Amino acid sequence: MTAEEQSGANRAQPAFRTPAEAISWITGLMPTVGIRPGLERMTLLLEQLGNPHRRLKFIHVAGTNGKGSVCAFLTSVLRQSGYDVGTFTSPYITSYTNRFQYNGEDIPGDVLLQLANRLKPFADRMAETEWGPLTMFELTTALAILYYGTVSFPDYVVWETGLGGRLDVTNVVTPIVSVITNVGHDHMDLLGPTLADIAKEKAGIIKPGVPVVSAASQPEVAAIMKETAAARQSTLYLIGEQFAYETADAAEDEQRFDFQGLFRRLDDLAITLNGAHQQTNAATAVMTIDVLRTYYALIVDEEDLRQGLRAAAWPGRLEMVSREPRILLDGAHNPEGMEALKAALSDVYEYDTLNVMIAMMPNKNHEQSLRHILPMVNTLVITEPDFHKKMNAAELAAVAQRLQPELGGPERVIVEPNWRQGLDTLQDLASNGSGRTLTVVTGTLYLIADVRSWLLHHTNSEKGW
Repeated sequence: MTAEEQSGANRAQPAFRTPAEAISWITGLMPTVGIRPGLERMTLLLEQLGNPHRRLKFIHVAGTNGKGSVCAFLTSVLRQSGYDVGTFTSPYITSYTNRFQYNGEDIPGDVLLQLANRLKPFADRMAETEWGPLTMFELTTALAILYYGTVSFPDYVVWETGLGGRLDVTNVVTPIVSVITNVGHDHMDLLGPTLADIAKEKAGIIKPGVPVVSAASQPEVAAIMKETAAARQSTLYLIGEQFAYETADAAEDEQRFDFQGLFRRLDDLAITLNGAHQQTNAATAVMTIDVLRTYYALIVDEEDLRQGLRAAAWPGRLEMVSREPRILLDGAHNPEGMEALKAALSDVYEYDTLNVMIAMMPNKNHEQSLRHILPMVNTLVITEPDFHKKMNAAELAAVAQRLQPELGGPERVIVEPNWRQGLDTLQDLASNGSGRTLTVVTGTLYLIADVRSWLLHHTNSEKGW
């Protein structure tokens, strides 16, 4: 065989033989290539692939908190109404394939393998140019677009932003509606030090002429949403102005609210996701559905809307994964998320002893997060997620101990870097306590993923951003 024939034979060989090999290649880029905000490489890659995203209808969802829950509400309502729905989310809780769902099912392994082998030559060629290697998230996003645009062909794609908005690679699409859930203090090292800075990045998903729905409530943030929408001639539907809701009833595993929009009023809507903030997320999803009904003749009967909202589920967010003992998981990884957890613990759950395990990533506002939860806790276990980027448990414990004289709080603070041993400690405390002991695992979703997989399936999580 000549050298040229050998080269051709090598090119004909697939790069990966199993889905696990393909996933390992993509996820392995996170620690080596890292995060590189910008749309240029993604635009170039999609052009080479024939721009498959242009044949899809995207609902683009950004925000600091609540993105995943809004995606869950939208997916559930659309599916209940008879539409085929692709749902692209991040980070994933159990498996890499969780990111790419079609009608509630993960992408099949053989399809993922086929698409990864299709992407590999493009990635290799780009790595040899001045553009450099593609990132994990760029390849993941491209794989999602190929899955939806060349394999499954959903009626709608619910499309969650990864980080920020303006320079996030998901922003390469032009959606039929944009959704910005809220703006809070998160990823400030990348998005900017102030709420106004972060709001400008989130508002970057607003496209010319495309309607936008937002639950942003702070005056300075709302002003930026209005300015950006006006500059791009996009109609803005803002909570408190174009739509609103009122709580009717709130209990564990069911809460009800009344919705008022520009187009209609809906009373006594029920959801099973816990926490008052989920009413905000559900109302945002209802307004988005109404925008789609008005602009694009989307057919969603009221009964399907009600059933879809009630059926929506989202793992790792105020999720009770064990009843005996009671263990609640909540990925409250920033101050706004921790404030929502505090409100739920005050208003929804009954207990006489609260034991908490927490781990955080290094680029978070740890002090403001801890201020919300510390005064409520009896025993605090500080640990670390099994992830290459993490905050040292001793450093997080130092922040908690510095706040204790001011805030009070835990009778006991246990520093245990091994999360599995920390979980064992919590379970022992729960077993030896009263039936009214509540155990909460919170902080980074990387810890939530570990604990959830272990408690529910007794397996390790693949977890990742």
